[in-house]
Amino acid sequence: MSLVDQFNQAQADSKNLPERPDNMTLLKIYALFKQASTGDASGERPGMTDFVARAKFDAWAELKGTSKDTAMQEYIDLIESLKD
Repeated sequence: MSLVDQFNQAQADSKNLPERPDNMTLLKIYALFKQASTGDASGERPGMTDFVARAKFDAWAELKGTSKDTAMQEYIDLIESLKD
């Protein structure tokens, strides 16, 4: 199975995890997904009053320079670890 196929399968699996991950893990999942699918964070950082969007953007921005393939593999590994 190719990396992209595994990534797509992990996306599907992420919707059926046995329990909801904690907020920090959810941010990591979001950031890895965005890095793998879009690349480095772009656009303006959300304002101070939009806490959720700002946290998501910051988590994604921390992955700047991570290759799409690396982000895909880390996403796959993280989702696999949450399935147990």
